[in-house]
Amino acid sequence: MFTGIVTAIGTVQTVSDRGDTHLRIACPFDTSDIAIGASIACSGVCLTVVERGSDWFAVDVSGETRSRTAPGQWHEGRRINLEPAMKLGDELGGHIVTGHVDAVGFVAVRETRGGSIHMEVDAPKDIAAFIAEKGSITVDGVSLTVNAVEDLPDGVARFSLNIIPHTAEVTTIGGLAEGDAVNLEIDVLARYLKRMQALQG
Repeated sequence: MFTGIVTAIGTVQTVSDRGDTHLRIACPFDTSDIAIGASIACSGVCLTVVERGSDWFAVDVSGETRSRTAPGQWHEGRRINLEPAMKLGDELGGHIVTGHVDAVGFVAVRETRGGSIHMEVDAPKDIAAFIAEKGSITVDGVSLTVNAVEDLPDGVARFSLNIIPHTAEVTTIGGLAEGDAVNLEIDVLARYLKRMQALQG
């Protein structure tokens, strides 16, 4: 489990094919406390540490994971939002995040408003019912609050976000541009509520 509170930004150093895609990710934090087999959310994707050095760790990304995450995510030089799995007793500063990507969205609008960034993201219709005004959503591993939702004629849900300067600085969200693909994870509570409603209906 994660909280959607990013602790560092890493960079993909190397990419190799070992059946699955093997990544070595440079990170600014000390990896000595991270065990082999530990989970780290990498831009919202829960991955298992298979190797580590003093300032890097390595993970394997399966074909299934690649097919369900943002294109270009796993290339050399790509900046990645990092969050180690939460420990029992840790502060839940964001919301409960599983690290399982539900869909890929696309940035439709990005503009500066005051000191913040106003962003609108298009989510596919498969997850439109799970996105609600003032609800939580995870974008590239970052826990954010949905400001508003507009249901477009084709079923796409366009939701808006306000990115404060701190979030823009300490995550990769501030570097997103219109047209960029992002990993989306819906609020786990919305998922279960939708399931219960379906069974009642």
